[in-house]
Amino acid sequence: MPENEPLVSVVIPMLDESGNVLPLIEEISAALGAYAPVGQAFEIICVDDGSADATVQEIQQAQAKTPHIRLISHPKRLGMSAAIRNGIRRARAKWILTIDGDRQNDPADAPRLLDLAWMKGREQKMLVAGIRVNRRDTAGKRLASRFANKIRKALLNDNCPDTGCSLKVFPRDSYLELPFFNGLHRFMPALLKLYGHECVFTPVNDRPRQHGMSKSDFLGRAVRGTYDLLGVIWLIRHTPEAERGKEIL
Repeated sequence: MPENEPLVSVVIPMLDESGNVLPLIEEISAALGAYAPVGQAFEIICVDDGSADATVQEIQQAQAKTPHIRLISHPKRLGMSAAIRNGIRRARAKWILTIDGDRQNDPADAPRLLDLAWMKGREQKMLVAGIRVNRRDTAGKRLASRFANKIRKALLNDNCPDTGCSLKVFPRDSYLELPFFNGLHRFMPALLKLYGHECVFTPVNDRPRQHGMSKSDFLGRAVRGTYDLLGVIWLIRHTPEAERGKEIL
């Protein structure tokens, strides 16, 4: 590993998360600090996706205290997939850990996901994804998510019961080799599996939102998700076998 290269880059997409920024960064630093001294084991990349509140100012406040925090700021909202991708493109580590900016994912679960990912060696083609237990969302959101996951799982055969959980660990290069589209973050298990990666799913804690409001648009997401699902099915059926994680002779 090159000098000063972190073991993992934590990428956090954020949209109007004032009030969540500072406690989330503190929790992540506490959870990952055991791997090595702060600033060496990990970096935190906060991607502000055009927030209209004090999110950017709170990230800058955290930067003043801890140098391993980096800020990417979108002048307008581009969406979660774009925020995640731009964070990963700027990341310096070979491994990425993504986590929601609303604090519903618990950073205390992150070390366990990293251990699972690295159990077979850090060169392994692996995705470790969290599966939320004891969901704290509204009943409507849980039902919509459950229905969407069943349809997606049946059509894609990705064996993932909860693609909506943002807490994931995977190699940076593997992600950047995937075709990009809005909604990519919800289809990573199916696509990485297609390209020869082992996918491991593990239960993680789900917490209630403490600050701000959910950005979910159930109807709009359902329509977009249907188009995305059809596109991913087409992509899977038209990906040559030689590209599916196998060497081309």
